[in-house]
Amino acid sequence: MRMGKKSKTSEWRSPGKYTPCSIGGQALLEGVMMRGATSTAVCCRDEKGELTVFTERSAPRKKWYHKTPIVRGVVSFFSSLVMGVRYIGKSAEVYAGDDEEAQLGKGGMLIAVLLALVLAVGLFIVVPGVLNWLVIDLLFDLDVRLSSSMYILVMSLFKGVMKVLILVFYLFLTSRLKDIRRTYMYHGAEHRTINCYEHGMELTVENVQKCSTRHARCGTTFLFYTVFLSVLVMALVTWLLSLAGLTTAGLQAAVGGAGQLLYNLIIMGVGLCCVPVIAGLSYELLKLVAKAPDNAFFMIFKAPGFALQALTTKKPEDGMAEAAIVAFNKVLEMDADPSVPAVDFYEMTMKDARAFLAKKYAEAGIDDESEIDWMLCAVLGAKRTELPHIAKLTRAQAEKLKEYAAKRAEGLPLDYVTGESDFYGIKLKVNESVHLPRMETETVALAAAELLKGGKGSRALDLMTGSGCIAAVLAEQTDADITASDISDEALAVARENLPERVSVVRADVFDGIDGTFDLIVSNPPYIRSGEIDGLQREVICQPRISLDGGEDGLAFYRRIAAEAAGKLNDGGHIVLETGFDQAEDVKALLEPHFKDIKVIKDLGGRDRAVAATKR
Repeated sequence: MRMGKKSKTSEWRSPGKYTPCSIGGQALLEGVMMRGATSTAVCCRDEKGELTVFTERSAPRKKWYHKTPIVRGVVSFFSSLVMGVRYIGKSAEVYAGDDEEAQLGKGGMLIAVLLALVLAVGLFIVVPGVLNWLVIDLLFDLDVRLSSSMYILVMSLFKGVMKVLILVFYLFLTSRLKDIRRTYMYHGAEHRTINCYEHGMELTVENVQKCSTRHARCGTTFLFYTVFLSVLVMALVTWLLSLAGLTTAGLQAAVGGAGQLLYNLIIMGVGLCCVPVIAGLSYELLKLVAKAPDNAFFMIFKAPGFALQALTTKKPEDGMAEAAIVAFNKVLEMDADPSVPAVDFYEMTMKDARAFLAKKYAEAGIDDESEIDWMLCAVLGAKRTELPHIAKLTRAQAEKLKEYAAKRAEGLPLDYVTGESDFYGIKLKVNESVHLPRMETETVALAAAELLKGGKGSRALDLMTGSGCIAAVLAEQTDADITASDISDEALAVARENLPERVSVVRADVFDGIDGTFDLIVSNPPYIRSGEIDGLQREVICQPRISLDGGEDGLAFYRRIAAEAAGKLNDGGHIVLETGFDQAEDVKALLEPHFKDIKVIKDLGGRDRAVAATKR
């Protein structure tokens, strides 16, 4: 059976109709920079493999020098050089991690810009000029043998060839270096992402990887145009100088044998002065060609730059494409919405924080959108009503959010993650040694508190107190003398932190260990049937089994409490027991031999939640 050929991504063309955009980019150290009309985004991958984003806003380019041909190219050339080095410095902050010595300061950036300029001048002006003097003048004496016009032509062609060879050799050499090669892979990711957007495709890693690593609006193409135009410009300038009388022969007649060297030095100086003009012309040519369609005619102008990009762009990894997409989308968002705040690395906008949590919750199968707000409240130390007024999270807050989200995604309940529960407006400390307070239990606590109100010198027992949530409400709502008991030493340690000093905390196995009698006994005992526990939500299963397991039928502790509670109550004393939604009638039956006025209390959801009774 003949198999169809696997389609191969073209490195010259991307699929779909082409519509150019104004967003450009740059490859960085383990990251990508994207720049739009009013914003810039840098997305880098740190040593942990996580993506982090830096964004900033810039003033719209509306000055006259941003609109004037040639001049705008000069401005763009120098600003791109300075900003490029700056963003490399920003990416070095992530690349270096905690190694502050490896990070670029402002002084380091200035030195880097100067070195880049010196390198460019040395490679493309000084070296070709020196070679011209050595080969054309000293070796072959063409300045003497040829006419002035022919000498200018030969000299210009020679320098042009030298510049192209130097450029190709430099790019080839750097592409062989491991770290630079990875930067060139990020360069490929930058191009593919922009191509993907410009060809009308959704920005996904899969779609980006289908696109070309070549792009007409590229710095590599700009370099080629600069070299190409420098040959033409310098040929014209040199010819004009010859008409003005500046020639090798003229200088030799004036200063002797040093005339050749002096002439080449003057031409090099003139070439240096022409750099801004050449840069401006190259910029205009780049803009013109970049907007042109990929037809046969314009491919004549695009092909040389595309060919050189074979050295400076490499096929990116999926993670590199992801970084480029994040940076690109952030620029789109900020350009479209001026209210989006700028962030430093490891900070988060509130919108991004919500999107991050929503993704984590969806991946973990957690279907509770309101919980996102509560987690943000815990991280930010804010009220829910304050969240709309918070623009972004600091680095410390963002790291805390990621830590919390990771724990929550593993199935840990939010209250365990944050170490805190809210129970009827009371902040309680919790950990994995106690059952988490639930809103339904507030109904039980309030019913118990109501029975104590007005009774002077009353005594109350919170049996199996756990975190101490019910006892905390009783202490806040009444003046009763309160005792909170539990069999777990770990649970009692938590309860002690949550309860005021006036509440007695004692260790007891149901009533074993409880002294004296009380006017009220309240309890939320374990009531889940043993066989049902393993089938519950993971957020419930991870809580202490001792606080869940009510025996085979879920009534084991109710039987013990019903049999012994009357002996621990004063005459006319009350008992309030939380129950499962289908257990109220069974609990009523257990209480009937020793209690009267038995009634079922429903929670806010209308379900049976507790049984209250009075001692006979």
